[in-house]
Amino acid sequence: MRAHLLNNTTAEHYRSTVSAGVDRVAATLAATERPFSGVGVDALSSVVDAIDLDRPLGDSAAALDELGEVYLRDAVHFHHPRYLGHLNCPVVIPAVLGEAVLSAINSSLDTWDQSTGGTLIERRLIDWTAERIGLGPAADGIFTSGGTQSNLQALLLAREEAKIRPEHFTRLRILTSECSHFSVQKSAKLLGLGPDAVVSVPVDRDKRMQAVALARALESCVAEGAVPMAVVATAGTTDFGSIDPLPEIAALCEQFAVWMHVDAAYGCGLLASRERRGLLEGIAHADSVTVDYHKSFFQPVSSSAVLVRDRATLRHVTYHAEYLNPRRMAEERIPNQVDKSLQTTRRFDALKLWMTLRVMGADGIGELFDEVCDLAAEGWQLLAADPRFDVAVEPQLSTLVFRCIPSGVTSPDAIDRANLHARKALFASGEAIVAGTKVGDRQYLKFTLLNPETTVRDIAAVLDLISGHAEKSLGDSLDRAS
Repeated sequence: MRAHLLNNTTAEHYRSTVSAGVDRVAATLAATERPFSGVGVDALSSVVDAIDLDRPLGDSAAALDELGEVYLRDAVHFHHPRYLGHLNCPVVIPAVLGEAVLSAINSSLDTWDQSTGGTLIERRLIDWTAERIGLGPAADGIFTSGGTQSNLQALLLAREEAKIRPEHFTRLRILTSECSHFSVQKSAKLLGLGPDAVVSVPVDRDKRMQAVALARALESCVAEGAVPMAVVATAGTTDFGSIDPLPEIAALCEQFAVWMHVDAAYGCGLLASRERRGLLEGIAHADSVTVDYHKSFFQPVSSSAVLVRDRATLRHVTYHAEYLNPRRMAEERIPNQVDKSLQTTRRFDALKLWMTLRVMGADGIGELFDEVCDLAAEGWQLLAADPRFDVAVEPQLSTLVFRCIPSGVTSPDAIDRANLHARKALFASGEAIVAGTKVGDRQYLKFTLLNPETTVRDIAAVLDLISGHAEKSLGDSLDRAS
């Protein structure tokens, strides 16, 4: 069994085994003709459930053959130009190279004596990101598993900075757009706040938080004896890609002495954009910022970070253990990243971004993100001119929200059913993948465009498929009714 351990004596075995795996993946990618095979849950479950995990195959080639049947053949391919579903991006090759290196070396980024140069690389990338945001010389941060964890840590810091005793946590309020990410509500729950802790602020027709409504909500909180703990602004909402008015929100946070957090998990790609950087005007005033490099920096999952304006606030997550990071290490200025992280053991995910920047540069990333934003603008024009569809809002980033209106149908419920069916049928066909959401109480479809290889022709083709499935569902309903 020791022959399977990666070390100096098995280096050649490692090379040949991983090379075989890379060959399998490359062959799969080269042969991919659609984003999904269309396999159903029951069919794939039966294949996976039939495998006896207590009877190993004993051979990597055999295991790869089996993996082809249980995973690779039916994987959802984010790199395919007709994957238009969730906030999943195709990944760049330098980042995949970084992933291969970090997995093999397996550094743990909690303490210096487990990571050395990895710690310094992560810290340099945090500084680089903070500089791009404009947070100032006292800024700091940490890589995280994703936007949900980043938002949780930011709101934990905000709660502690509010200086409210635990018995009064029910008085704390988080104000955020009605279109913000659900992790805000989840964070409030995990932080022990009351059931009314999250105050939903109305949005305008472009799905951006209304600054006037935020001002009223802040005033109401104070009048009611509640304590505004934080305002969460969103730079790229999950559903619409909308960016809240950051300068106006920053001014209100300063007026009411409230922590300002910006969830830029999606919109962080603008930090690398030369064309659209201005859309993030005002983000430099934030007390904390969430960025997801694995969304708009084209990085493999996971690669995220939370940044703070004042590194001193990270003390709220600092705990010392004699076996890991004794207090004397801080006094000796030994850089232990666990001192500012919610996690202890942590992957060297920063290496992927480092390799990307060293090969492609920030401008290269920004150009890719600008391409998908340009594509969304073209897609919006296509939708707006097509009587088969109702488009919800003009995009700021790369998301299109719309619904199909089958010919001759006026019933909102029937239109809802047609759109639900169209999405499900399209997924089952494997020809394309789109997401769905609700606008008000009505069913809409969503294109999340993060693949520069997607074209307007792809968008038009998928719209035709959606329309066909929607029309067919109504025809099937009439046949059944008759």
